[in-house]
Amino acid sequence: MSPVDPIRPLAMPTRPAPEETPAPERVSDYRLLLILAASIFVIDQLSKEWIAARLPFPTYGPPDAIPVISGFFYLIHVGNTGAAWSMFAGQSLVLGAVAALTLGGIFYWRKALGLRARFVQICFGLLCGGILGNLVDRFRHQHVVDFLDFHFGSYVYPTFNIADCGICVGVALFLWHSLREPKADAPRRSR
Repeated sequence: MSPVDPIRPLAMPTRPAPEETPAPERVSDYRLLLILAASIFVIDQLSKEWIAARLPFPTYGPPDAIPVISGFFYLIHVGNTGAAWSMFAGQSLVLGAVAALTLGGIFYWRKALGLRARFVQICFGLLCGGILGNLVDRFRHQHVVDFLDFHFGSYVYPTFNIADCGICVGVALFLWHSLREPKADAPRRSR
């Protein structure tokens, strides 16, 4: 047994620097986001498979549509080659590439986006699960499968799906959070 050098203090174990953090630990830092994204993705894909198994493509209304609340809410089976409200219709592959780049950007800028914060993980879990659900549709079917059809009198709201819900709710929650959360580096006004 060698004597302890009295001049040199004992080294205390420390947590590795962020770039040295083992991969499983880095993944666990984002587990809420990953679990929520996977859940939205699976629910979205299962619901689309259920619709495809029960309704012919395309189904726009009676007699094939499934009335959930007659005159208000129907399940139909349509495809959207565009984005929200059929903007950029016919550009499914381009929109798929944009979706893939968006997911890559979220991963690349995860620290700047504050993705380790629990609430932010909820926002981006919903968003990423929705993006992934629609992205799979674009490459699998060359369109997004939409099936939730709401009627408000003579107005028919654009048909959507579970992935769209995840995207919209995730974005809305993140915007709300961003507007409420004061910026740490924002200069304070003196009175």
